[in-house]
Parts: sequence; structure tokens; C-alpha cells
Amino acid sequence: MDRLRSATWLLLAAGGAALVACGPAPGDAPMSGYAEAELVFVAPSTAGLLKTLAVQRGDRVSAGQMLYALEADAQALARDAADARRDRAEAQAQNLRKGRRPAELQAIDQQLAQARAAQAVSLAALQRQQQLVAQGYVSALRLDELVAARDRDAARVQELQAQRALATEAARSDEIAAAAAEARASSADLALAAWREGQMQRTAPSAAMVYDVMFRLGEWVPAGAPVVALLPPAALKLRFFVPEPVLPQAVVGREVAVSCDGCAAGLRARIRYVSPQAEFTPPVIYSNDSRSKLVFMAEAEPTAPSDLKPGQPVDVRFAKAP
Repeated sequence: MDRLRSATWLLLAAGGAALVACGPAPGDAPMSGYAEAELVFVAPSTAGLLKTLAVQRGDRVSAGQMLYALEADAQALARDAADARRDRAEAQAQNLRKGRRPAELQAIDQQLAQARAAQAVSLAALQRQQQLVAQGYVSALRLDELVAARDRDAARVQELQAQRALATEAARSDEIAAAAAEARASSADLALAAWREGQMQRTAPSAAMVYDVMFRLGEWVPAGAPVVALLPPAALKLRFFVPEPVLPQAVVGREVAVSCDGCAAGLRARIRYVSPQAEFTPPVIYSNDSRSKLVFMAEAEPTAPSDLKPGQPVDVRFAKAP
């Protein structure tokens, strides 16, 4: 009996050793993961009514192709108003850089001629009355009135001469600088109004596939709410979970081999991120064999374009050095 028990234990030990020898070596077991998409959500900066929807789910778009447009009547009116204010400010600035119009200069010249004629009359009257005052025929008070009239007419001539000289010059430099600043501010307001109008129509930032459309024609789109989700060709990444015993092998920049149902052979990816925080189990468990007590999430970027779909399960192994 003792010999039979000894032989049974020997057979069990040999079978266990054989099973261990046939099992995968540490680090060779596949790590569970899935493909994840880094979508580009195209949203308006201003709320509005969805007026045009140029794409549908599954369409292929190129860079610059229109995706959708919101109603922009208010923005167009604001742009027109800003354009008019800009034109007014620029016209005012140009007007300050110029002198008076020829007709205005001619009017000043006529006034100056009248003032000179009045000055000549008052001067002649004063000269005649001075002789009469010397002869005693006119009082000195009358002479004072004629002197005052002469000085008045002379001052009027000087005033009009100064106005004539000023009329040929531009406004003061400070006024011109203020008008130019107002014109620049009006141009900036116009550019801002045009930008706001342009934001109501969004285009594709790059070539991509339309992954989803969140709104339909006639719906109100809040500011910042994505209307279209795009999937660029290089936007797929792999997220997998590394068991704690092989964590030292998960180094950023290391290549991993990827396999999945229906995938082409030889798919590779490069690790670009390893989470510093451990998880007790992967968030999605595809089989009981993939359960692990302690894992670390890692992300890898495919080294070449692939046909992987977002959410597709994959098996990941550390690539062996060539």
C-alpha cells in the first residue's frame, strides 16, 4: 500500500511538472485590450439653429470640406454694421488729413477782400478827420471813434488771413492720431464680426471619416455642443492591461505584437503611455482567463495603418527583439 501511494504521488508530481513546462512562460501570455478611437468633435462656438448638414455618418471627408452650417443672419447683420462703422471711421480720418474744399477757400477769400475794403475805408476816413481835428472843425472824440474803427477793420483782416492759412492745412496731429486709432478699432470690430459669422459654418480640419452626427436639421445647437464627430485615419490607439509581474517590460517606446479576430498578421504597435496607478481588474473582461488581480493600463499607437475598429478586442504580447 505504501508503495502504491508513493507511486501515485510521483505520477501527480510528474504531471504537474509537465503542465508547468507546457504553460506559457512569464511575459508570453497575451494581455487583454481593445481598440479605442480619439475622435475629433467639431462644435460651434456660438449657439444657433442647424440650417445645413452636409455629411452623414460613414461619409469620408477631406480637409476643408464643409460639415454643417448654423443660421447666421444675426452675424451677417452685425458684420454689415461693423463694415459701415469702419468706412465711417476711415472717412473721418481721411477728412482730417485734408484742408478745406475749394469752395470754402473761395468764401474765405471773398470775406478777406471785404475786410480789406472796409479797412481801406476806415483808414481814409481817419486821415481826413485828423486834418479837421487839427483845424478845430471836429472834436477829439470823433477822432477816437475813427481810430477804433481802423483798428477793428485791421484786426478783421488779420483774422481772415489766419483762417485762410489754417484752411489749407490738415487737422492737429493728435486729432488725426485719434481718428486713425478709431479706424483701426473699427477694422478690428469688422474682423471679429466676420470671424463670428464664419464660426457658424464649420469645415473638416483634416481628412477623416464621419463617425457620428449628433444633431439633425432644424434643431437648436448649444454653444460648444459637438455636431459632428470625426475619426481621422491615425486616431486609433490600443488600450491594454499589463499584469503586475511583467510591468517592468512595459516601457514607453517598446513595440508590442497585436492580434485579433480577422486582423492581418504582423500588426505592431508602440507603447506611448503606461498608467502609474494600478487597477484590480480590467474594466472590460472578455473571458475568465484574462482576469488578473493587479494590472496597469497601457496605451500603444499602431506603427502602420490597420483595419481595427473602435471597441474591437485585441490580444497584445511584448514583441521579441529581432
